[in-house]
Amino acid sequence: MRLLVLSDTHLGALSVHRMPPEVWTMADEADAILHAGDVCEAAVLAALRQRAPVHAVLGNNDVALRRQLPEDLQVELDGVRIAMVHDAGPTSGRAARMARRFPAADVVVFGHSHAPVVEAPDGGPLLVNPGSPTQRRRQPVHTVAWLEVADGSVGVAKIVEVGPLAAAT
Repeated sequence: MRLLVLSDTHLGALSVHRMPPEVWTMADEADAILHAGDVCEAAVLAALRQRAPVHAVLGNNDVALRRQLPEDLQVELDGVRIAMVHDAGPTSGRAARMARRFPAADVVVFGHSHAPVVEAPDGGPLLVNPGSPTQRRRQPVHTVAWLEVADGSVGVAKIVEVGPLAAAT
C-alpha cells in the first residue's frame, strides 16, 4: 500500500492551485493520503479525497476545521499501526515522547515544523514528518513523503522534493 504523506499545506479554497502539480499526480497514485495538519480549509481535503481516501489531523492553523478533524488519530493500514499528530514537540526527546504517547504505533506521522524527517530510533516507532509542499520556511526545497506498507511491515519511507526548487531527476 502506497501512502502519500503531507503536512502544512496551508492552502485555502482560492489557493488550492498553489499545490505543486506533481503532488496532485502523487495523490492520484496513492492508495491513501495521510495529512498531518495545517490543511487550513475543507476545500483542500475535498480535493485530496477526490484522489484517494484521506486520514487527517487538526493543525494549529486549522481553525475552520476544528469540529471536523481530531487532534490525533490512530489508523491501521495493511497491518501497520500509524499514529498521527500535528505537533510532536521539540526535536530533543521526540522519539521517546512519541513512543510513550503512542505505545502501539509502528509509525508516527507529524508536521508543524516544516522540516522533513524520516527517523527510525532504536526501540521506537518510525517517525515521519513530510515537511511542506507549499511553505518551505528554512528548508532548501518543498517536500512530501512516500510511505509504503504491506502485511504489517513498513517498506519504503522517503522524503520527496516537489515544486520548482526540486532537483531535476
